[in-house]
Amino acid sequence: MFHDIEQNTECWWEMRAGKITGSAISKIMANNGKAFGEPAKKLAVNLAIEQITGKAIPSGYSNAHMERGHEQEPIARALYEEATFCDVLNGGFYDNEITGCSPDGLVDADGVIEIKSVIASVQYATLKRGDIDPAYRWQVSFNLRETGREWIDYVSYCSEFPDGKQLIVHRRTKADLAADFEEMAERIELFERVIKGVRGNILEYKER
Repeated sequence: MFHDIEQNTECWWEMRAGKITGSAISKIMANNGKAFGEPAKKLAVNLAIEQITGKAIPSGYSNAHMERGHEQEPIARALYEEATFCDVLNGGFYDNEITGCSPDGLVDADGVIEIKSVIASVQYATLKRGDIDPAYRWQVSFNLRETGREWIDYVSYCSEFPDGKQLIVHRRTKADLAADFEEMAERIELFERVIKGVRGNILEYKER
């Protein structure tokens, strides 16, 4: 279910509580086919607590790259609109019970975008690769899966690049990501069991 709300508001945080989101999916998909790693196990604890309390556990973590992204995302969105002759609407929050996502924007009736503001060396690597940054593969696939839309544009923006060359866009469709969807569905099902186990341990515990 789509909720047209502003991201990073109190309501938005409450809606995300206890759900697997795009910002966390890479932890779950790491070492796919093998046991979950420590980042995923820590995530399971947080999600279990959030599901019990109904309250989000803010990470409180921020770094220069994250701050850069928040500041430059509107610039990247405007450049994307100019380049594609379209309007980008609020991404809001897609609530799918155990999962959910907050895309950076919705385009037309069937598109979605994911914007990353990156440093020059990362942008150049994406340029040379001619493809999406592997670090964001699962987030991109997850967001398209969660929104149920037909395509997603991965938008890589670098303010240090020359004018007219600051934006790199790679599009993926449902058909392109079908295999990723299947892998995520299987992995998420396994991860739900981990969360359920943690939740059970917490609820069964009795203080002495």
